[in-house]
Amino acid sequence: MKESALYVHIPFCDHKCIYCDFYSIITSDNIRPFLDSIKKEIKYYSGLYSDDRKFTSIFFGGGTPSLMEPAYLKEIINSLKENYDVSDNAEITMETNPGTVNKEKLKSFQEIGINRISIGIQSFHEDELKFLTRIHDKKTAIETVRDAKDVGFNNISIDLIFNLPGQTKEKWRSNLQTAIDLPINHLSAYSLILERGTILNKMVLDKKVVMEDEDHDADLYEMTMDFMEDAGYYQYEVSNFTKPGFECRHNNAYWRYRDYLSFGTSAHSFVTGKRWWNYSSLKKYIYEIEKNDSAVAGSEVVNEEQKFDEYVMLALRSSGLNLKEFKNMFGENWINEKYGYFKELMNKNLITIDEEKLRFTKNGYALCDEILKEIL
Repeated sequence: MKESALYVHIPFCDHKCIYCDFYSIITSDNIRPFLDSIKKEIKYYSGLYSDDRKFTSIFFGGGTPSLMEPAYLKEIINSLKENYDVSDNAEITMETNPGTVNKEKLKSFQEIGINRISIGIQSFHEDELKFLTRIHDKKTAIETVRDAKDVGFNNISIDLIFNLPGQTKEKWRSNLQTAIDLPINHLSAYSLILERGTILNKMVLDKKVVMEDEDHDADLYEMTMDFMEDAGYYQYEVSNFTKPGFECRHNNAYWRYRDYLSFGTSAHSFVTGKRWWNYSSLKKYIYEIEKNDSAVAGSEVVNEEQKFDEYVMLALRSSGLNLKEFKNMFGENWINEKYGYFKELMNKNLITIDEEKLRFTKNGYALCDEILKEIL
């Protein structure tokens, strides 16, 4: 049985943050037609890709999935379980934003089968939240985490963003301290980056916002790695820190180059070397599903060179390159050719190599983009 993952993109949001480049819309129109389309798309692909697969994770991303009523997501979960072989102990994650849920709603989400919650907090400082145009405040963020724990969620992750304009090391450290003082098992810490088409990008082009430089970004990142390690979390991907046993199973499917099926607007799928992506427009997506049962905007077949580069990049950015699996897929030539360079990296404490795995050290994670450019 091939281990695979399922993703569902819920595009609805109550607000568009200045830095976000994910497809989202601020509307309550077409919520029911979208649900009908999702279920139709789920059924369509089950006829193509359900055999010999065990799906071990479901991830609701967006947008803001927690804006939906629990019964809405329950219909989707039921449809997935009816059409695919979903593990009894599957990890089922829902992204949520503080301010969109209360304790009662969180309890209802748990009762429909959501067993992992990912909370987009981004900062615990009021001025930073205001800059990022988040709808919540520090108090609401903390209450959301505690409410999730109180109703029975034992797998709680939060997102934070560092290197905001004017953010000092002390300010970022206090964000991390507040995070680990809460009942979380997992932290995703992302550097603020400019994405084309975002409001933030225009603000920078218009010189209304000045971004921090790369050296400051690197200092904050290195501090994050040291801080989280000291707090008992280990780094299993460039931006992700976890307590043992709480790695995100769904994200590991991506990083380990496993197959995944995705549904909804702008969703990307990757199965047996083929990648395809859906239309972003909600109305276009619904129209295409009604007409064709699918809403594919484009596709590609991954060639051997792409496969090699993607596999190595994803592995090294996460928990490391499994040497046995790599050699079975690609042979030993590349490892032998690069071994001299790898030895240099080991001497500089940037990577470790043993019989099973080649992986970055903390210092290596900080330079991973430069190293990957050198070896790929």
